[in-house]
Amino acid sequence: MAEGQLRTIETDADVTAGVAALVAADPRLGPIATIAGPLPLRRGKPGFEGLARIVMGQQLSTASAAAIFARLVAAGGHAAEGFAALDDAALRACGLSAAKVRTMRAAALAVAEGRLDLDHLAGLPAAEAHAALTVLPGVGPWTVDLYLLFCAGHPDVFPTGDLALQIAVADGLALPARPKPKALDAIAAPWAPWRSVAARLWWGYYRARREGREGAPL
Repeated sequence: MAEGQLRTIETDADVTAGVAALVAADPRLGPIATIAGPLPLRRGKPGFEGLARIVMGQQLSTASAAAIFARLVAAGGHAAEGFAALDDAALRACGLSAAKVRTMRAAALAVAEGRLDLDHLAGLPAAEAHAALTVLPGVGPWTVDLYLLFCAGHPDVFPTGDLALQIAVADGLALPARPKPKALDAIAAPWAPWRSVAARLWWGYYRARREGREGAPL
């Protein structure tokens, strides 16, 4: 790894190393790690397919999003070229809303024209990666963070708009109220450059505290 290059999260060992670094830097996270227990890697496919899966999950339950994505795969629309070849009627039959069709058509075109390189975003600072993706209609910070964290393996993003993370941090740090995204961003800042592992840690804590209830949105 070149000097200054970000370390991507590729293996369980990377997650373990990140937790150790986080606990050493912020002892408050020690009890959180104990409650959370072993953390899953949770890596999805990068590229257009990974982005499509996350967009399918916008404002939907995990089960509903998985069903739509399965129909999209069956139709051959999980790759940029295959998606571009499907008409709107076929995509609606898969369960995509008009907004999601618009988002993924823009992504497919950007990939085809070489304006969007989804496979190498993990090597960019989070702000640059956000800028590269938020130009797509319907893609906001939460979608970008989820793609960077789960698909690109970016080590240093923290989805501050995620409700489960807000609840978990408020509970674990005994805050008087659930922090809004801007406040949570400030709380998470000291966990750099391992904020993606910190997100996994807090999702694990959320799940453990709620007797196995799913926390991470993928």
